[in-house]
Amino acid sequence: MPANRRRKELTRLEEAMDASSVQERQQAVRALLAKPLLVASDEAFTSVRKHQDWISNWFAHHAGWQIATSAETVRLRKTPPDSLDSTRPCRNPKTLTSLTRRGYTYLCLALASLVRADRQTTLGNIANEIGANLRAEPRFAVAGLRAEVDTRDERRELVGAIRLLLDWGVLARVHDDEERFITDASADALYNVNRSVLTLLLASVKPPSIAIADTFEERLAAVNEPIFEASEEAQHRFWRTRIFRRLLDDPVLYYDSLLPEEKTYLDRQRSSILREIEEATGLIREVRAEGIAMVDQSGKLTDYRLPEEGTVGHLSLLLTEYLADLARKGVGAFISLEEIIVFSRDAIETHRGRWRKDVTQPGQDRVLTEMILGRLEALFLIRREGDRIVPLAALGRYGLKSEEVPQEIETQASLF
Repeated sequence: MPANRRRKELTRLEEAMDASSVQERQQAVRALLAKPLLVASDEAFTSVRKHQDWISNWFAHHAGWQIATSAETVRLRKTPPDSLDSTRPCRNPKTLTSLTRRGYTYLCLALASLVRADRQTTLGNIANEIGANLRAEPRFAVAGLRAEVDTRDERRELVGAIRLLLDWGVLARVHDDEERFITDASADALYNVNRSVLTLLLASVKPPSIAIADTFEERLAAVNEPIFEASEEAQHRFWRTRIFRRLLDDPVLYYDSLLPEEKTYLDRQRSSILREIEEATGLIREVRAEGIAMVDQSGKLTDYRLPEEGTVGHLSLLLTEYLADLARKGVGAFISLEEIIVFSRDAIETHRGRWRKDVTQPGQDRVLTEMILGRLEALFLIRREGDRIVPLAALGRYGLKSEEVPQEIETQASLF
């Protein structure tokens, strides 16, 4: 549908809405942003289907994202603003640990096996299919990936991939549980295969099979490269689409991460862009000297947050305050990873009487520090440059400085 027709359709649908329906629709949009693949059992599924026409037109018009639906599924084909952003990987739904390179391989090969599977399959069949695919392609062996899934670590990573497929609704557990498979290779589990979900998983602009590139990074960029005609209007639409995607998908949009022409376009169109997002999502703009954040006051939109309780929560707060105070020194301030680990070690020694006992074990200071820094990076609160940690502006929210939060919709004050 052409852009002008989508705009007219949005206006027509908008005029038919009352206040309660608008709020319901905003909640549906946020739910779809948080979980781009919804199945019938999801709480937000019904409201998304109710407002499907408006939501589909809005995402297509502003972000260039399409929505595919069936009787049992709603899929927002959300392509990332930055295809090389590695801060938000797939995570095991039970342990919240990130999938490793081997785990991603198991996930992709499991999906390949399910395309050919019957209506039901077993964990053992999936493991055997993965092994067969690993043996069939010599490059797996060259990359150090064994064809046998027979060690506890390998089975644990396969189970992590299976849990993702269960969480997404691709598989539904019928009998037994995959947990025992980690310690007992003879254990098995039976699953139903949901093909309506399976066929909607891939969300790329172009099929990977036709992406021509030499390196992995270039290939990844190629499958998500938008298709625009060469004109000034198309260029403006391209910038607008990229800005919408970043404001909807990233925790913070920093001005210094924009191309000069994108920054110029945003300066001119900022009010209209932010108004559109606020009206569609219910998010609240926070415009500061360093960038823009769209804030969800319910706290439900983010899929990754800092721990708030217990030992890890306390250490996270201490570490973010420490880095926020460093950030106040100005642009370009940084600290080495080893210095941060020393800070964590000292904090563990200070609070060991109130924290859980295992934090005093050798190496735990590094493990906890790396985990917390990973979360900070995913939330765009720090940037990692090798072993250097650069605090970013939004981290200033966690500083010890006491100040009143401005009530104005927009302010050019620093995020500090």
